[in-house]
Amino acid sequence: MSRVRSDYEKTLWRKIVRFVNGENDLFDEQSGFNIEAEELDARKRKLFFEEAEWNKKKVQITELIEERSEESEKKAVRLYERFYRLFAVITCVAIIAILLATVVNLPDYGDASNPVNNVVSRKYIEDGIEDTGAVNIVAGMILDYRAFDTLGESHVLFIAAVCVMILLKIDPDSEKGKRFISLENDRAYEPKNDPILVWTTKILVPVIITYGVYIILNGHLSPGGGFSGGAIIGAGLILYLNAFGFKKTEKFFTQKTFSVVSVSALLFYSVSKTYAFFTGANGIHSFISKGTPGDIISAGLILPLNICVGAVVACTMYSFYGMFRKGGL
Repeated sequence: MSRVRSDYEKTLWRKIVRFVNGENDLFDEQSGFNIEAEELDARKRKLFFEEAEWNKKKVQITELIEERSEESEKKAVRLYERFYRLFAVITCVAIIAILLATVVNLPDYGDASNPVNNVVSRKYIEDGIEDTGAVNIVAGMILDYRAFDTLGESHVLFIAAVCVMILLKIDPDSEKGKRFISLENDRAYEPKNDPILVWTTKILVPVIITYGVYIILNGHLSPGGGFSGGAIIGAGLILYLNAFGFKKTEKFFTQKTFSVVSVSALLFYSVSKTYAFFTGANGIHSFISKGTPGDIISAGLILPLNICVGAVVACTMYSFYGMFRKGGL
């Protein structure tokens, strides 16, 4: 009751002051309402300014929290970098120590008791031609005695190519893919129609590919084989691509070509060596003849296996280059 009376006295006093100043009539009831409206407006303005101050403080608090979170994140990154460097140094030192210890404990060169001078190496040298039919002892060892290991290496190449395709393949519906598709010439960032490159490629590519085929087909007769011959053929395909671009190269080599050639070669390799392992382990006579050592058609399965390995290596090299350059084949 006292508070209501106090508000009333204040209102009355304000009326008197406004009357003395000639701003309103003391007995005008409307003037009281005007004073109350003004008080309400004043209170609204006060609340507005208080809310603005609170919002300002809220923004300051939010910025402070963000700054502290950024600082903590930077500290975590610095701590991780220090740990990573320390771990890298420790790992390198440990590897160096292991290698040095291994070198120190190696047997003397030329000692007859060295592990290298064992029955396995003598078996490869003395019975290699008779067992495999290959004049090249290394080819006989890789594609006959240790063919399972070579099969694993070929699969590693194929899996590596597949992983590169998954990581680098460009979606044609994406912005980058549309930009590639919109290019009229895929050699937009290369010298166009360079006559020196074009004519040199026309001369060299047939020679390079022919030489690669020769290396593959003579892998069981002389130094060479699928890995080296396939690398040569892959280099020839890359040179052709640089000279004529993807448009002409895709007339005979596409992603489907890569898939068919690689999968077919690996399947043939797996099936043929499974047959060889099965017959050898069970003492069954194989119908595959070793032929006459020194002839082009000899060494049993070594020649076709060299062809399979060469095809996988050539396709893998070209696919790596195509994926890194364009994001597709």
